[in-house]
Amino acid sequence: MQQKEGGVATTAEAARRVALRCENVNRWFGGLHALKGPDLAIFQGEIFGLVGPNGSGKTTLVNTVTGFYPPQKGRVLLFDEQINGLPPYRIAQKGVARTFQNVALFRGLTVLDNILVGRHIHMRPSALATLGYWWWAKKEEVAHRAKVEDVIDLLQLEDVRDEPVDVIPLGLQKRVELARALAAEPRLLVLDEPMAGMNQEEKEYMVRFILDAHEDLGLTILMIEHHMDVVTSICHRVAVFNDGVKIAEGAPRETINDPAVVAAYIGASDAA
Repeated sequence: MQQKEGGVATTAEAARRVALRCENVNRWFGGLHALKGPDLAIFQGEIFGLVGPNGSGKTTLVNTVTGFYPPQKGRVLLFDEQINGLPPYRIAQKGVARTFQNVALFRGLTVLDNILVGRHIHMRPSALATLGYWWWAKKEEVAHRAKVEDVIDLLQLEDVRDEPVDVIPLGLQKRVELARALAAEPRLLVLDEPMAGMNQEEKEYMVRFILDAHEDLGLTILMIEHHMDVVTSICHRVAVFNDGVKIAEGAPRETINDPAVVAAYIGASDAA
């Protein structure tokens, strides 16, 4: 798995505009202090990896960004606009789309219908449009379907587009979930363990499609991932979390080999 030539240059050319900024983000669940004030700045056009042991606060941070668990202290800014405190649907309308660690598709619906769901934030339903379907609503439906067909082509889902998502393999289900997120036309794409449960071939396909989406659509991507070969292949920078704290940040290979990171993964006594 090779990083596409020019990926780092593209990030540099983005004038280092910050797409996502997290400032002193704190989140408690009862007596559990899940996030202890980490700061992050993710640049426009960047693929940013978030790594760390299980329970280190990675998904909690993603949930604060997307509005599922608003931070009880600190701020989250999307292109300099504060979004913490907004409900998830409003954050989605601001341009944030995500996938989930555990596949969250609509069982019983086809691949096509699941991807169409991603267009809901762009739809403008009304009783008047419904009554005048052949004049207004049909035109909007055709436009939304055209966007979805572009995503299906990008992720090569043509062969399963009419299949129920229940019957396709996990690797394809993960790709459908990615397609649904892309159908929302996000400015920030959040991927929560997109390779989880995949075999090597499925993982390589997913890496390719993430890179294609990044390049073709000019996306900024925040990705939680445990497969370090993926992280070092496609991420421009990474941050490492442990026990709700950011313990390292920087270029992938150097950061992962940081002694504090090694100690977090295998234990301080073993790392010594």
